[in-house]
Amino acid sequence: MKSTPAVVLVSGGLDSATVLALAARDHPSMIALTFEYGQRHSHELSCAASICRNQGVSDHRVIPLDASLLAGSALTGGGEIPRPESIEVIGSTIPDTYVPARNTVFLSMALAVAEIAGAADIYIGANAIDFSGYPDCRPEFISAFQTMARLATKCGVEGVPLSIMTPLINMTKAEIIQCGIDMGVDYSMTSSCYDPSDSGQPCGSCESCLLRAEGFAEAGVVDPLVGASV
Repeated sequence: MKSTPAVVLVSGGLDSATVLALAARDHPSMIALTFEYGQRHSHELSCAASICRNQGVSDHRVIPLDASLLAGSALTGGGEIPRPESIEVIGSTIPDTYVPARNTVFLSMALAVAEIAGAADIYIGANAIDFSGYPDCRPEFISAFQTMARLATKCGVEGVPLSIMTPLINMTKAEIIQCGIDMGVDYSMTSSCYDPSDSGQPCGSCESCLLRAEGFAEAGVVDPLVGASV
């Protein structure tokens, strides 16, 4: 167990729920950050709150951003949500659901929170295996951001470096799900869908739904959101 708190980005999806559990295993306390940036799948905000309550996070901050700053994506109203014909084509190109500089913005704000709180570790559920091809989920980006973080902060310059923790970066979706189940993560509280109904029911056809479905199927586990192994 480390002596300092962790800052964890919690979107409300299964990846961030798993990362939160991993951070809790190694840190005495956590500061969870969720961003409201005009996303059409805003159901994830209530899921993030439920996940944090369930995992005993006492400091969960929902940070509103000017929606115009992250416009231009299908996730923020800039066009229709893509419906891939098959799982095989996902990640072959950068899709319209890419939100410009999203992880750069989120991690920069997390960096400020971490330095103020004296947190050495910032956790993000970035994944470069079963993912949509977003450039800001790649190991190269994370490595470059960590270098910048150590150069741009007082603590980094004074020899107390901040680390960007990406425990899921090289895991398949099935491996992530199994890891979370082993730690008792309740995936019924999560939302992965980019275009859910008003009640939060997943559409089942967006790229994120397809990746989630394949992950549960490969893990041999029933997805609690659909009630059947898919």
